Amino acid sequence: MDDLKTLRELRADAPLPDAGRLSATRARFMSEGPEAGRFSAARAAAGPRGRGLRAFPRPLLLAAAFAAVAALVAVFAHPGQTGGAPPSAAGRYAGTAVTLERAALVAGSRSTSPTPRPDQWQYSRSMDKQANGPDAGRVQEEWIRYDGKRAAVFGDDGRLRISKVPPDPGDDDLSPQRYAERLRKLPTDPAKLLARVSADLHWINLPVETAGGTAGAEDADARAFRVLSVYLGQQAVMPPKLEAAIYRALARIPGVRIELDVQDGSGRKGLGVFRDTGPVTRRYVILEPGTFRYLGTRMVWLRGEEINGEIAFRAGSVWTVTELASGIVDRAGDRP
Repeated sequence: MDDLKTLRELRADAPLPDAGRLSATRARFMSEGPEAGRFSAARAAAGPRGRGLRAFPRPLLLAAAFAAVAALVAVFAHPGQTGGAPPSAAGRYAGTAVTLERAALVAGSRSTSPTPRPDQWQYSRSMDKQANGPDAGRVQEEWIRYDGKRAAVFGDDGRLRISKVPPDPGDDDLSPQRYAERLRKLPTDPAKLLARVSADLHWINLPVETAGGTAGAEDADARAFRVLSVYLGQQAVMPPKLEAAIYRALARIPGVRIELDVQDGSGRKGLGVFRDTGPVTRRYVILEPGTFRYLGTRMVWLRGEEINGEIAFRAGSVWTVTELASGIVDRAGDRP
């Protein structure tokens, strides 16, 4: 039996809510933390993402790796047993521990891509569909030099505009090269990795910690899930052993679940990794079935939300940011 083929063919029949646009609250969705990276000056308006890019080699799995998780297909017929809020009646769920272990085995078998030269460029084509507005979404192409010193986008006049990127004195907006250096220093033991990201004060959300060093409103488990989700987007600079450790660390976080057939902004269905933290919204990191490659993020409003006394988001509102294409090229304006 081809387990990965079976996984890819799984589909849900329930219709998904419409996606739309509401730019005023973009920062809330895109608050990935200060290390989310930089692509261009235009990215500041689009919010931090900082996803690295590379051509994706086909994973080569050992027979022993398949045997270790042969029970995966059977797990998809039943809800996962990891803690967290009960799943909704409309969703279909996978066993968290088994699925993330398979993801770790696949990720760990990836070939390490050659390190880009400092003067090469990372290319990204992404789609942003915001909530409560037109459904078409905004597609954006961007280039950033690997050393982070130049960025490029096409202007409204169709001309490629290359700009200098000033240094960030706060070290909050890393170049692809610096991000690669940061990731290489992270532990690949899942327990040590989880401990590192849970306690890293660099990632603490508002309110800002007091002089006494308090950790703000976000608990350690929520911070760990958020930080590991950001790291998963750094495919161009992601060491395979670290990616495997990330999946195993996610499996250790209470409340993490896997939902099947979660749709990204382009219509692709994937595995939605999420952690229930409240009754209002649910945010997914979407992975491609079989390869477990990062496809993007999706936020769903589980109930209506008011801002300043007015309904800003109705139940069923959806916000997606989708990675459509990526790669390493020699010049700005080139496409892989």
